[in-house]
This record gives sequence, structure tokens and C-alpha cells, in this order.
Amino acid sequence: MEKFHPNTKRILRMINRIFLTPVFLFIAACSAPQSDPPEPVLPVPHERQLVWQDMEFYAFAHFNMNTFTNMEWGMGDEDPALFNPTDFDPSQWARICKAAGMKGIILTAKHHDGFCLWPTATTDHSVKNAAWKEGKGDIIREVSDAFRAEGLKFGVYLSPWDRNHPDYGKPEYITVFREQLRELLTNYGEIFEVWFDGANGGTGYYGGANEERRVDKRNYYDWDTTYELIRELQPNAVIFGDAGPDVRWVGNEHGYAYETTWSNLMRDSIYGGMPEYAEKYSSGQENGTHWVPAEADVSIRPGWYYHPYEDHKVKSLPQLLDIYYRSIGRNSSLLLNFPVDKRGKIHENDEAQLMKLVDKIREDFSSPLPLENARLSASSTHGQGFNVENTMSEENNLYWAAEEGTTNATIQVDFDEPVRFNRFLVQEYIALGQRIKSFELNIKAADGTWQNLASGTTVGYKRILRLPEAETTAIRFVITDAKASPTIQHMAFFLAPKVLLPPSITRDKSGLVTLEAPEEGLELLFSLDGSNPEQNGQVYTAPFTVMQPTEIHVLSRDNSTGATSEVAKKELQIARKNWKVMDEGQNTDHLIDENPATNYYAETNEVSIDLGESYLLNGFTYYPMQNRNLSGLITNYAFYVSGNGVQWEKVSEGEFGNIVNSPIEQRVNFSPIEARYIQLRALDKMDENPASFAEIGVIIDNQ
Repeated sequence: MEKFHPNTKRILRMINRIFLTPVFLFIAACSAPQSDPPEPVLPVPHERQLVWQDMEFYAFAHFNMNTFTNMEWGMGDEDPALFNPTDFDPSQWARICKAAGMKGIILTAKHHDGFCLWPTATTDHSVKNAAWKEGKGDIIREVSDAFRAEGLKFGVYLSPWDRNHPDYGKPEYITVFREQLRELLTNYGEIFEVWFDGANGGTGYYGGANEERRVDKRNYYDWDTTYELIRELQPNAVIFGDAGPDVRWVGNEHGYAYETTWSNLMRDSIYGGMPEYAEKYSSGQENGTHWVPAEADVSIRPGWYYHPYEDHKVKSLPQLLDIYYRSIGRNSSLLLNFPVDKRGKIHENDEAQLMKLVDKIREDFSSPLPLENARLSASSTHGQGFNVENTMSEENNLYWAAEEGTTNATIQVDFDEPVRFNRFLVQEYIALGQRIKSFELNIKAADGTWQNLASGTTVGYKRILRLPEAETTAIRFVITDAKASPTIQHMAFFLAPKVLLPPSITRDKSGLVTLEAPEEGLELLFSLDGSNPEQNGQVYTAPFTVMQPTEIHVLSRDNSTGATSEVAKKELQIARKNWKVMDEGQNTDHLIDENPATNYYAETNEVSIDLGESYLLNGFTYYPMQNRNLSGLITNYAFYVSGNGVQWEKVSEGEFGNIVNSPIEQRVNFSPIEARYIQLRALDKMDENPASFAEIGVIIDNQ
């Protein structure tokens, strides 16, 4: 158990420090605490965890060999010379991150393919054999220097799995792995976070062995010794992993924490890559033995690495807003990934969407309720210096504490005039432990009765609620249950402007496209030629048919104000009206109904489809099932084509890297070939269940 540091200076008030710049007004002068503080509720954070918690929002950069091979997970047999960015500009990364209010970056120093971004002495599979700078470059050096020049922090991702190294799976590899870690932690200045992936073991190159190697994930790496090395070399760095020990994986790659998110974790029960981790442990435990807060990692695009065909698939503003509120707003930090492109830059589309998010968050929190004349009261107070007025202060170490021994309490805010709000932000004083188990937010109605506006469970470092707009003269924050007497460091209310959302786009098997407005009274505009629908679009009046490959652009427009949503885009391939699944079984049409919410299971672990006529194919897509509980996902595949449905030719074989953790549509390109029949075979799956499919599609050479 980490020792509690009672004199730790809390660098709180994250709103000012991350995206937000509202001015919080003092309600009353606050004096230093005169009474003894409440007893801490174990576990409590270490000082390095408190410093990390205040960073709140920082960048991930996946930039490595996969960038140049168009892969998500490389096999380890890649030629190092392929690594050759044409306009590498880490200063651009740093400028963008700083403008967005991000506090630092974590860079993939080595991914699973084993290629190292620094001239390591441990392997030839590194930048010292890259075409870039004739092997004289050092990506880690340039990125770390660029970020520190902007006053930002630097962290490293080092994959424990190495599909290139001949000794992976043997004791000798652990020595190599630790030496790589030593190089990173001694040669590049202060490191704020060391990030270890849970993916460990499988097929790989392994120095030419080209075989499958599995390891005992709990014991092979001897993590305790590795952690000691990090503590020795970088004592202020937090260590990330499924089990921490300092920061834990949130359990998904969508960027979402949970309605109930404890920073407490039963740490000794967990190991990296544990199969049941996401289901049983990722949301934390009320009775957790160690303080291991959650970090939500997500990519701004579908994939973690850059793929040109995802340039138009950057997450929309509504998607990014959901991520913000469901990560930072649910007691988690947000680690937002940029798939740096082959130039060595953050792509313009990614930057544009990031700044839309940042601008909207700043707008959402730019109008705090005027509190200078508000009256605060609390059901109880711990003692002098812990008054309820502290919750409206910006002072780091001021907080309200309820009377010792109570497990419920109420804070009430009364206003002289009616106020309107739709955001509620609350923070516990986590230096003394996470306490709140459940709460309600009540407002006083016009008739004087109290109405429940929202309910919640955990609070922790920060909880933000998005609410229906409400008008009232009084608000109550009611803590209905807690592990011990509650503490609140900060509380605030805001009125955020609404977001005008783009329409949804769906197409059925027959090719009929339907646009649906996000709310009534909006005009929908669309284009089918890639042009801006606001300038050159058609007004949508009824569903229309699109049979051939097309990219549709759509937006919503409020004619009463002239406001428009951002443009939604969707790539449509050939319609599946004449397709036929050749296999027997139930719900075969689910395979080709253009609805990812329906699934088909193939008992034979393969499916064959008649496209109805011949096409010049240059790729295929596999959309894995989207259920909460995944099964039968294909991890390794072979794809065949045929002109007559009898004689088959294999045109592609490979791996759907990371599909279990990130079940997004998989896109595979190959040399153009004429065919009428296609077949996808599952060579390996995530489990022993029948192969599952949400959708299969083809990519048409439309040149």
C-alpha cells in the first residue's frame, strides 16, 4: 500500500487547467482549516498519482512501422528501411496539443512488431536501419524535445510483446526488454507515464521462426522487478497497465468510463492481459485495496495507426463530446490518440476535429451560474475551516467535509432569482480517498416542491452530468450514501449551448438511402459528388436509391437561425440487392443486410457469397459483431474469389490486428481481380464459438 502524503499540494481546479477558462467567484472568504482534517479512507493516492490526475487530458501518438505498412499490428518481419517520414514535424504535434489544452503526449516507442523509434543497442530492428535520415535519426529525442519546448510532458509506450525478437518467450528476452526500458528512462529526460500494453503472445516473425509463442502473462515478465527499475530511474512517473500499479486501463478502446467508476482496485488479483479484466475489474471496486485510477484511451479515428482511407472517418463532434463527458466526466483521464500520417504530421482533419471539441467544451463551461449572491448551506460540517463555501473556491486545498461519522449529507444552493443550467460538475477531495457511493441532484419547482433532476453513483476526481435544461431558484446536491463522511472540493453549474447534430445515414440491401434528422424542424442537405452540401447540396425530401460506389455528404440546417451542423460522410459501395449467401443456416441475410446490428454465425467458419454479376474487386471488408458480449470474432483470415463458384483463388491472407479490443470494420485491399463469387474463411478466432459476422462487403476498383 502506498504511503499517504498529508502535505501533498493538490493541483486541483482542472477546468481552468485543461480546456476550460471560466471564472469561479468566491462566495465567502475562506480561512485555513482550524480543525483537524477528516481521517483518510484507504486507499488514498500517492503524490505522483495526484499530479498525474490533474493532467486530465493528454495525447497518444501511434507512429511507427505500421504507419508505413498500413497495418494495425505488424508481424515483426518488416524491413526497417520502410520507415521514412517525408516531413517529420514533432513541433507541429506539440503546437496542436498545447493549443488544445493537452498536458503532454505518450508515444509508441515500440509496438508489437518490435521496431524501435530510437537507436537502441538491443536490436537492429530500429531507426538506425531506417531510410529516414540514413539511419541517423532519433524519433524519441525529437518528440520529447519538441514537447518540452512547449512546456508539455512526455511519456513512452513500450510493448512487452515483441514479434520481431528471436528470444521472445524465453528468459533472455526479459533482459532485452528491461534494457530497452532503461535506455528510454535514462536518455530522454523526465517521463510522466510509462505505458504497457496488455497484448502479449501469439504468432510472429521471431527472428525467422515464424511461429506462435504464448507466455504466462502473470509470471513471465516478472513485473515487480521491472517496476523497481522504473521507480529507480523515474520515481515521479506513473506506470500504466491492466493492474496499474499506478494507472489502469478503462477496459475498452471507446474512451468511455463507467457510470460507476471507482479509483480503488483489487490490484493484487489482476495481471496484464487478463481475459476477464474488462468485465470484472475495469470499473474499479468499492472495496479495492489500492488506488489505481482509470485512464480512458481512444483514437480520434477508427484505427490506432494512420490509414489513408480513414481520412474521412475522423470522429465527429458529437462522438468526441460523448467521449469527453464519459471519460473526464466519469472519474477518468482522457488519452486521445492521433494516428500520425506518413509525412510525420498530425493530419489536418484530425486537428480540425480536435479543435471543434476543444472550442465546444470551452463554450459549454464558459457560463457558470452567477454565485456571488447565492446562499450555500450544508446539512453538517466537520468543523471550522471545512465550510460549505469552500466548494466554490479555486484554492487547491480548500474543501467541505461533512460531520465525522455521517454517510449522507446535503448541500443546498439558493438563488435570489431563477437560474437556468444543464451541466453539473462536482469533485471529491480525493487526497483523503474516494467516498461517495450514490447521490441525487434536486431542484425546487415553481410550486415549492423538490424534484429529482438526476441520480448518480461515484464521483471521485471529477463527475460531470449533462442534464435537460432546468430553471429553478434552489438546487440540492444530496449524497445518499458514502463509505465515510463525504468531502467535496468543488461544485459548479453551467448553461451549455445545444449542439446541432448532423443527420443519420442508412442504406438497406436494395440500395435505398434514408436520412434522419436529429430533431424536428431541420432541413437536410446532401451531395453525392463529394462537394459541400451547404453550397451545392440537394434538399432531402424522401429516400433515394444509390446502387454504385458513392460517398454521400449530409448536414442539418436550422432555417430559423441559419445554423448548420458539421458534415456527416459515409462511403457506400455497390448495393447488395442481387447478392445471395450460398451457405445454409438461419439468418443468412444478416450477413449482407447493411445493418451492423444484426449477426450471422457460420458453423463451418467460412461464408461464400454470389454477388449476382462479375465486378473488378480490389478489396473486401469484414464488420465484426457489435454486441456487448463478443464471440466468434475472426482474428486470422483467408479471402478467396471465384468466377464460377467452384474453383477458388486465394487473393489475401492475414490478421485482423487488435480486433478483439477494437471491433471496428476491417478493410483489406488487394490487386484488382475480376470475380463474381467471394469467400471469407476464419483461420483463427477469439474463442471456440462459431465464426461471427455483422457484415461482409467488397471494395470496387472505381478508377
